[in-house]
Amino acid sequence: MSTDAECVLKGALLPDGRVADISIAGGKIIHVGAGRRADRTIDCTGLLCLPGAVDMHVHMRGGKDQGYKEDWTSGTQSALAGGVTMVVDQPNTLPPLTDKAAFAGRVAEATRDAYCRFGVNGYVSGASNIAALWEAGALAFGETFAAASSYGSAVSPEELGVIFAEIADLDALVTLHCEDVLPGDDTSLEAHAALRPEAGEKKCMEMLTARFPPGLSAHFCHLSSPISAEAAMAAMPATYEVMPHHLFLSIEEHGSVPDGHCKVNPPVRHEKVRKALWEMWDAIPVIASDHAPHTIAEKSQAFSAVPSGIPGVETMVPLLLAQVYRGRIALSSLLEKVVYTPAHLLGIPASTLMAGTPADLALYPRKETETITAELLHSRAGWTPYEGMQGVFPHITCVSGHLSYLRNEFSRAEELWVPGRGYKTSGS
Repeated sequence: MSTDAECVLKGALLPDGRVADISIAGGKIIHVGAGRRADRTIDCTGLLCLPGAVDMHVHMRGGKDQGYKEDWTSGTQSALAGGVTMVVDQPNTLPPLTDKAAFAGRVAEATRDAYCRFGVNGYVSGASNIAALWEAGALAFGETFAAASSYGSAVSPEELGVIFAEIADLDALVTLHCEDVLPGDDTSLEAHAALRPEAGEKKCMEMLTARFPPGLSAHFCHLSSPISAEAAMAAMPATYEVMPHHLFLSIEEHGSVPDGHCKVNPPVRHEKVRKALWEMWDAIPVIASDHAPHTIAEKSQAFSAVPSGIPGVETMVPLLLAQVYRGRIALSSLLEKVVYTPAHLLGIPASTLMAGTPADLALYPRKETETITAELLHSRAGWTPYEGMQGVFPHITCVSGHLSYLRNEFSRAEELWVPGRGYKTSGS
Protein backbone atom coordinates (compact mmCIF):
# COMPACT_ATOMS: atom_id res chain seq x y z
CA MET A 1 0.00 0.00 0.00
CA SER A 2 1.37 3.43 -0.88
CA THR A 3 1.80 5.91 1.96
CA ASP A 4 2.24 9.66 2.14
CA ALA A 5 5.17 9.64 4.56
CA GLU A 6 8.03 7.35 5.45
CA CYS A 7 7.88 8.30 9.13
CA VAL A 8 5.68 10.36 11.42
CA LEU A 9 6.86 11.76 14.75
CA LYS A 10 3.54 11.85 16.56
CA GLY A 11 2.51 14.32 19.23
CA ALA A 12 5.77 16.29 19.51
CA LEU A 13 5.94 19.64 21.28
CA LEU A 14 7.29 22.37 18.98
CA PRO A 15 9.35 25.36 20.18
CA ASP A 16 6.34 27.66 19.63
CA GLY A 17 4.26 25.61 22.09
CA ARG A 18 2.13 23.70 19.57
CA VAL A 19 1.78 19.93 19.73
CA ALA A 20 1.87 18.42 16.25
CA ASP A 21 2.72 15.38 14.15
CA ILE A 22 5.82 15.78 11.96
CA SER A 23 5.57 13.84 8.69
CA ILE A 24 8.83 13.00 6.92
CA ALA A 25 9.68 11.70 3.45
CA GLY A 26 12.70 11.92 1.17
CA GLY A 27 14.88 13.29 3.93
CA LYS A 28 12.66 16.34 4.48
CA ILE A 29 9.72 17.44 6.56
CA ILE A 30 6.67 17.27 4.31
CA HIS A 31 3.98 18.33 6.78
CA VAL A 32 3.58 19.62 10.33
CA GLY A 33 0.12 19.16 11.79
CA ALA A 34 -2.10 16.11 11.65
CA GLY A 35 0.01 13.10 10.74
CA ARG A 36 0.01 11.64 7.23
CA ARG A 37 -0.22 7.93 6.55
CA ALA A 38 3.23 6.49 7.17
CA ASP A 39 5.37 3.39 7.06
CA ARG A 40 6.43 4.08 10.64
CA THR A 41 5.01 6.16 13.48
CA ILE A 42 7.03 7.10 16.56
CA ASP A 43 5.14 8.23 19.66
CA CYS A 44 6.77 11.49 20.77
CA THR A 45 4.29 12.40 23.48
CA GLY A 46 6.06 14.44 26.13
CA LEU A 47 9.07 15.20 23.93
CA LEU A 48 10.25 18.62 22.73
CA CYS A 49 11.28 18.62 19.06
CA LEU A 50 14.18 20.90 18.11
CA PRO A 51 16.18 21.26 14.89
CA GLY A 52 19.39 19.25 14.91
CA ALA A 53 22.37 21.31 16.07
CA VAL A 54 25.31 22.22 13.82
CA ASP A 55 28.62 22.01 15.69
CA MET A 56 31.01 23.95 13.49
CA HIS A 57 34.14 23.16 15.52
CA VAL A 58 35.12 19.58 16.36
CA HIS A 59 38.25 17.45 16.22
CA MET A 60 37.13 13.90 15.44
CA ARG A 61 40.67 12.50 15.76
CA GLY A 62 40.65 9.12 13.97
CA GLY A 63 43.32 7.96 11.55
CA LYS A 64 46.04 5.51 12.46
CA ASP A 65 47.69 7.91 14.92
CA GLN A 66 44.74 9.28 16.90
CA GLY A 67 41.94 6.74 16.64
CA TYR A 68 42.62 5.56 20.18
CA LYS A 69 41.40 8.97 21.47
CA GLU A 70 38.29 9.09 19.25
CA ASP A 71 37.20 7.92 15.82
CA TRP A 72 34.45 8.93 13.44
CA THR A 73 32.11 6.26 14.80
CA SER A 74 32.42 7.13 18.48
CA GLY A 75 32.64 10.88 17.87
CA THR A 76 29.57 11.11 15.65
CA GLN A 77 27.57 8.76 17.84
CA SER A 78 28.41 11.17 20.69
CA ALA A 79 27.13 14.00 18.52
CA LEU A 80 23.81 12.26 17.85
CA ALA A 81 23.36 11.42 21.54
CA GLY A 82 23.75 15.15 22.24
CA GLY A 83 21.29 16.35 19.59
CA VAL A 84 23.96 17.35 17.04
CA THR A 85 23.18 16.26 13.48
CA MET A 86 26.07 18.02 11.70
CA VAL A 87 29.73 18.36 12.72
CA VAL A 88 32.57 20.26 11.05
CA ASP A 89 35.94 18.58 11.47
CA GLN A 90 39.05 20.73 11.85
CA PRO A 91 42.03 19.94 9.59
CA ASN A 92 44.92 19.92 12.11
CA THR A 93 44.96 16.15 11.83
CA LEU A 94 48.03 13.92 11.62
CA PRO A 95 49.06 14.69 8.91
CA PRO A 96 47.30 18.03 8.37
CA LEU A 97 44.94 18.42 5.43
CA THR A 98 47.11 20.61 3.22
CA ASP A 99 46.40 19.00 -0.16
CA LYS A 100 43.71 17.24 -2.16
CA ALA A 101 44.98 13.72 -1.43
CA ALA A 102 45.05 14.17 2.35
CA PHE A 103 41.63 15.82 2.24
CA ALA A 104 40.12 13.03 0.14
CA GLY A 105 41.51 10.44 2.56
CA ARG A 106 39.86 12.20 5.50
CA VAL A 107 36.52 12.38 3.72
CA ALA A 108 36.76 8.69 2.78
CA GLU A 109 37.41 7.71 6.41
CA ALA A 110 34.46 9.75 7.62
CA THR A 111 32.20 8.50 4.83
CA ARG A 112 32.92 4.95 5.95
CA ASP A 113 32.45 5.49 9.70
CA ALA A 114 30.35 8.59 10.47
CA TYR A 115 26.79 8.44 11.84
CA CYS A 116 25.81 12.10 11.43
CA ARG A 117 26.31 14.70 8.73
CA PHE A 118 29.84 16.03 8.49
CA GLY A 119 31.92 18.64 6.75
CA VAL A 120 35.70 18.86 6.68
CA ASN A 121 37.71 22.10 6.63
CA GLY A 122 40.94 22.74 4.74
CA TYR A 123 44.20 23.42 6.58
CA VAL A 124 45.75 26.88 6.33
CA SER A 125 49.53 27.07 6.06
CA GLY A 126 52.20 28.14 3.62
CA ALA A 127 52.23 24.55 2.34
CA SER A 128 48.47 24.38 1.69
CA ASN A 129 46.97 24.27 -1.78
CA ILE A 130 43.96 26.45 -1.00
CA ALA A 131 42.36 26.29 -4.46
CA ALA A 132 42.70 22.50 -4.66
CA LEU A 133 41.20 22.05 -1.18
CA TRP A 134 38.24 24.24 -2.13
CA GLU A 135 37.60 22.20 -5.26
CA ALA A 136 38.01 18.98 -3.24
CA GLY A 137 35.07 20.02 -1.05
CA ALA A 138 36.49 21.93 1.93
CA LEU A 139 33.54 23.43 3.78
CA ALA A 140 35.67 26.30 5.12
CA PHE A 141 39.34 26.99 5.92
CA GLY A 142 40.76 26.61 9.44
CA GLU A 143 40.81 26.70 12.30
CA THR A 144 43.80 28.77 11.24
CA PHE A 145 46.52 28.89 13.87
CA ALA A 146 47.92 32.35 14.43
CA ALA A 147 49.44 30.82 17.59
CA ALA A 148 50.59 27.26 18.09
CA SER A 149 48.23 24.80 19.76
CA SER A 150 47.73 21.02 19.92
CA TYR A 151 48.54 19.56 16.49
CA GLY A 152 48.52 23.04 14.95
CA SER A 153 51.57 25.11 13.99
CA ALA A 154 51.45 28.90 13.94
CA VAL A 155 51.29 30.57 10.54
CA SER A 156 53.24 33.82 10.12
CA PRO A 157 51.32 37.08 9.68
CA GLU A 158 52.94 37.58 6.28
CA GLU A 159 51.78 34.17 5.03
CA LEU A 160 48.32 34.77 6.44
CA GLY A 161 47.96 38.03 4.52
CA VAL A 162 48.63 36.23 1.24
CA ILE A 163 46.33 33.30 2.11
CA PHE A 164 43.52 35.58 3.26
CA ALA A 165 43.47 37.21 -0.18
CA GLU A 166 43.24 33.80 -1.85
CA ILE A 167 40.38 32.72 0.42
CA ALA A 168 38.55 36.01 -0.16
CA ASP A 169 38.80 35.49 -3.93
CA LEU A 170 37.07 32.10 -3.48
CA ASP A 171 34.31 33.72 -1.38
CA ALA A 172 35.08 31.10 1.29
CA LEU A 173 34.99 31.32 5.09
CA VAL A 174 38.19 31.33 7.16
CA THR A 175 38.14 30.50 10.88
CA LEU A 176 40.85 31.80 13.18
CA HIS A 177 42.55 30.58 16.38
CA CYS A 178 43.86 33.73 18.11
CA GLU A 179 46.27 33.67 21.03
CA ASP A 180 49.53 35.28 22.10
CA VAL A 181 51.58 32.63 23.92
CA LEU A 182 54.05 33.95 26.48
CA PRO A 183 57.16 32.14 27.78
CA GLY A 184 57.01 30.51 31.21
CA ASP A 185 56.36 27.36 33.19
CA ASP A 186 52.99 25.77 32.39
CA THR A 187 52.37 24.15 35.77
CA SER A 188 48.71 24.82 36.65
CA LEU A 189 45.41 26.10 35.30
CA GLU A 190 46.26 29.55 36.60
CA ALA A 191 49.72 29.49 35.01
CA HIS A 192 48.26 28.21 31.73
CA ALA A 193 45.80 31.10 31.67
CA ALA A 194 48.56 33.61 32.44
CA LEU A 195 50.72 32.26 29.60
CA ARG A 196 47.79 32.59 27.15
CA PRO A 197 46.20 35.80 28.46
CA GLU A 198 42.90 37.40 27.54
CA ALA A 199 44.70 40.49 26.28
CA GLY A 200 46.77 38.24 24.02
CA GLU A 201 43.65 36.98 22.27
CA LYS A 202 42.63 40.57 21.56
CA LYS A 203 46.14 41.52 20.39
CA CYS A 204 46.25 38.58 17.97
CA MET A 205 42.76 39.35 16.67
CA GLU A 206 43.68 42.96 15.97
CA MET A 207 46.84 41.85 14.16
CA LEU A 208 44.82 39.54 11.92
CA THR A 209 42.01 42.02 11.35
CA ALA A 210 44.54 44.53 10.02
CA ARG A 211 45.42 41.97 7.33
CA PHE A 212 41.86 41.19 6.23
CA PRO A 213 41.39 41.99 2.54
CA PRO A 214 38.08 43.50 1.41
CA GLY A 215 35.32 40.92 1.24
CA LEU A 216 36.95 38.30 3.48
CA SER A 217 34.48 36.20 5.48
CA ALA A 218 36.18 35.60 8.83
CA HIS A 219 35.12 33.81 12.00
CA PHE A 220 37.02 33.86 15.30
CA CYS A 221 37.20 30.52 17.11
CA HIS A 222 36.63 29.78 20.82
CA LEU A 223 36.82 33.25 22.37
CA SER A 224 37.29 32.94 26.11
CA SER A 225 36.48 36.34 27.60
CA PRO A 226 34.50 39.55 27.16
CA ILE A 227 37.72 41.31 26.12
CA SER A 228 38.13 39.15 23.03
CA ALA A 229 34.38 38.98 22.31
CA GLU A 230 34.22 42.79 22.28
CA ALA A 231 37.23 42.88 19.94
CA ALA A 232 35.42 40.50 17.60
CA MET A 233 32.34 42.72 17.57
CA ALA A 234 34.59 45.67 16.68
CA ALA A 235 35.84 43.64 13.69
CA MET A 236 32.36 43.13 12.25
CA PRO A 237 31.26 41.71 9.87
CA ALA A 238 33.54 39.01 11.29
CA THR A 239 31.71 36.58 13.59
CA TYR A 240 32.85 34.54 16.56
CA GLU A 241 32.05 31.52 18.71
CA VAL A 242 32.15 30.73 22.42
CA MET A 243 32.54 27.24 23.86
CA PRO A 244 30.62 25.65 26.74
CA HIS A 245 33.83 25.13 28.71
CA HIS A 246 34.35 28.88 28.90
CA LEU A 247 30.76 29.32 30.12
CA PHE A 248 30.65 26.42 32.61
CA LEU A 249 34.24 25.94 33.85
CA SER A 250 36.74 28.23 35.55
CA ILE A 251 40.08 28.07 37.32
CA GLU A 252 38.27 28.15 40.66
CA GLU A 253 35.15 26.13 39.75
CA HIS A 254 35.56 22.93 37.74
CA GLY A 255 33.90 20.31 39.86
CA SER A 256 35.60 17.11 40.90
CA VAL A 257 37.85 16.57 37.86
CA PRO A 258 41.62 17.12 38.16
CA ASP A 259 43.09 20.38 36.88
CA GLY A 260 44.71 18.70 33.87
CA HIS A 261 41.31 17.58 32.60
CA CYS A 262 40.37 21.25 32.18
CA LYS A 263 43.52 22.25 30.29
CA VAL A 264 42.45 23.71 26.96
CA ASN A 265 43.50 26.41 24.48
CA PRO A 266 42.44 29.17 24.97
CA PRO A 267 42.40 28.43 28.71
CA VAL A 268 39.51 28.41 31.11
CA ARG A 269 39.58 31.75 32.90
CA HIS A 270 38.91 33.01 36.41
CA GLU A 271 35.38 32.77 37.78
CA LYS A 272 34.70 36.48 37.39
CA VAL A 273 35.56 36.25 33.68
CA ARG A 274 33.31 33.21 33.22
CA LYS A 275 30.40 35.05 34.79
CA ALA A 276 31.06 38.14 32.69
CA LEU A 277 31.02 36.02 29.52
CA TRP A 278 27.58 34.71 30.49
CA GLU A 279 26.41 38.32 30.75
CA MET A 280 27.21 38.65 27.03
CA TRP A 281 25.01 35.69 26.07
CA ASP A 282 22.64 37.62 23.83
CA ALA A 283 25.52 39.05 21.77
CA ILE A 284 27.27 35.72 21.15
CA PRO A 285 26.60 34.59 17.54
CA VAL A 286 27.66 30.93 17.76
CA ILE A 287 28.18 28.26 20.38
CA ALA A 288 30.41 25.37 19.29
CA SER A 289 32.04 22.60 21.31
CA ASP A 290 35.71 22.47 20.22
CA HIS A 291 35.32 18.73 20.92
CA ALA A 292 38.97 17.67 21.33
CA PRO A 293 39.20 14.36 23.22
CA HIS A 294 42.27 12.90 24.89
CA THR A 295 42.44 9.79 27.04
CA ILE A 296 42.29 9.74 30.83
CA ALA A 297 45.94 8.65 30.92
CA GLU A 298 47.01 11.59 28.76
CA LYS A 299 45.04 14.06 30.87
CA SER A 300 46.37 12.60 34.14
CA GLN A 301 50.05 13.39 33.54
CA ALA A 302 51.99 16.18 35.22
CA PHE A 303 50.21 19.39 34.20
CA SER A 304 52.99 20.62 31.92
CA ALA A 305 52.79 17.38 29.90
CA VAL A 306 48.98 17.28 29.63
CA PRO A 307 47.69 17.92 26.08
CA SER A 308 45.12 20.68 25.70
CA GLY A 309 41.59 19.71 24.76
CA ILE A 310 38.18 18.77 26.19
CA PRO A 311 35.48 16.40 24.87
CA GLY A 312 32.21 18.28 24.45
CA VAL A 313 30.12 17.50 21.36
CA GLU A 314 27.68 15.34 23.34
CA THR A 315 27.21 17.75 26.24
CA MET A 316 27.04 21.10 24.39
CA VAL A 317 23.28 21.26 23.73
CA PRO A 318 22.23 19.30 26.86
CA LEU A 319 24.09 21.70 29.17
CA LEU A 320 22.54 24.75 27.51
CA LEU A 321 19.04 23.29 27.23
CA ALA A 322 19.15 22.71 31.00
CA GLN A 323 19.78 26.46 31.32
CA VAL A 324 16.72 27.09 29.13
CA TYR A 325 14.64 24.92 31.46
CA ARG A 326 15.97 26.90 34.43
CA GLY A 327 14.84 30.12 32.75
CA ARG A 328 18.35 31.53 32.40
CA ILE A 329 18.34 31.79 28.59
CA ALA A 330 15.67 31.76 25.89
CA LEU A 331 15.15 28.69 23.72
CA SER A 332 15.04 30.91 20.63
CA SER A 333 18.49 32.31 21.41
CA LEU A 334 19.92 28.83 21.89
CA LEU A 335 18.61 27.73 18.49
CA GLU A 336 20.10 30.79 16.81
CA LYS A 337 23.53 29.98 18.25
CA VAL A 338 23.66 26.21 17.68
CA VAL A 339 21.52 25.80 14.54
CA TYR A 340 20.69 28.80 12.39
CA THR A 341 23.76 31.04 12.56
CA PRO A 342 26.36 28.26 12.11
CA ALA A 343 24.36 26.84 9.20
CA HIS A 344 24.16 30.30 7.61
CA LEU A 345 27.91 30.92 8.01
CA LEU A 346 28.71 27.56 6.44
CA GLY A 347 26.19 27.97 3.62
CA ILE A 348 24.26 24.80 4.44
CA PRO A 349 20.53 24.21 4.94
CA ALA A 350 19.13 23.82 8.43
CA SER A 351 15.81 22.51 9.63
CA THR A 352 13.30 25.14 10.67
CA LEU A 353 10.66 22.53 11.56
CA MET A 354 8.74 23.65 8.48
CA ALA A 355 7.70 21.70 5.41
CA GLY A 356 10.45 21.52 2.83
CA THR A 357 13.36 21.81 5.26
CA PRO A 358 15.74 18.97 6.20
CA ALA A 359 14.40 16.40 8.66
CA ASP A 360 17.40 16.84 10.96
CA LEU A 361 15.72 16.78 14.36
CA ALA A 362 16.24 15.90 18.00
CA LEU A 363 13.54 15.14 20.56
CA TYR A 364 14.17 15.90 24.22
CA PRO A 365 12.27 15.33 27.48
CA ARG A 366 10.20 18.43 28.17
CA LYS A 367 11.17 19.11 31.77
CA GLU A 368 13.54 16.55 33.18
CA THR A 369 17.28 17.09 33.44
CA GLU A 370 19.84 14.36 33.92
CA THR A 371 23.07 14.27 35.90
CA ILE A 372 26.01 14.11 33.51
CA THR A 373 28.44 11.25 34.12
CA ALA A 374 31.19 9.78 31.97
CA GLU A 375 29.30 6.46 31.92
CA LEU A 376 26.36 8.20 30.23
CA LEU A 377 28.47 9.46 27.31
CA HIS A 378 29.76 7.79 24.14
CA SER A 379 33.17 9.37 23.48
CA ARG A 380 36.25 7.16 23.61
CA ALA A 381 37.79 9.71 25.94
CA GLY A 382 35.97 8.07 28.85
CA TRP A 383 35.69 11.24 30.95
CA THR A 384 33.98 14.63 31.00
CA PRO A 385 34.80 17.90 32.75
CA TYR A 386 31.05 18.36 33.29
CA GLU A 387 30.75 15.41 35.66
CA GLY A 388 27.85 16.02 38.05
CA MET A 389 26.32 18.94 36.13
CA GLN A 390 22.77 18.83 34.74
CA GLY A 391 21.91 18.25 31.09
CA VAL A 392 18.89 17.49 28.91
CA PHE A 393 19.70 14.68 26.48
CA PRO A 394 17.59 13.68 23.46
CA HIS A 395 15.76 10.37 23.29
CA ILE A 396 15.61 10.47 19.47
CA THR A 397 17.81 12.11 16.84
CA CYS A 398 16.94 12.05 13.12
CA VAL A 399 19.34 12.75 10.26
CA SER A 400 17.58 13.29 6.92
CA GLY A 401 14.53 11.67 8.47
CA HIS A 402 16.51 8.54 9.33
CA LEU A 403 16.19 7.43 12.96
CA SER A 404 19.92 7.64 13.57
CA TYR A 405 19.61 7.58 17.37
CA LEU A 406 16.59 5.97 18.99
CA ARG A 407 16.70 5.52 22.75
CA ASN A 408 20.40 4.62 22.87
CA GLU A 409 20.46 2.58 19.63
CA PHE A 410 22.37 3.92 16.63
CA SER A 411 21.73 3.47 12.91
CA ARG A 412 23.62 4.91 9.94
CA ALA A 413 22.02 6.95 7.18
CA GLU A 414 23.61 7.31 3.74
CA GLU A 415 25.25 10.29 1.99
CA LEU A 416 26.32 12.15 5.12
CA TRP A 417 29.15 14.25 3.68
CA VAL A 418 28.35 17.94 3.16
CA PRO A 419 30.96 19.41 0.78
CA GLY A 420 31.58 23.13 0.43
CA ARG A 421 30.37 25.35 -2.39
CA GLY A 422 33.59 25.01 -4.35
CA TYR A 423 33.32 21.23 -4.68
CA LYS A 424 34.03 19.87 -8.13
CA THR A 425 33.54 16.20 -8.93
CA SER A 426 36.08 14.47 -11.14
CA GLY A 427 33.70 14.85 -14.07
CA SER A 428 32.94 18.54 -13.61
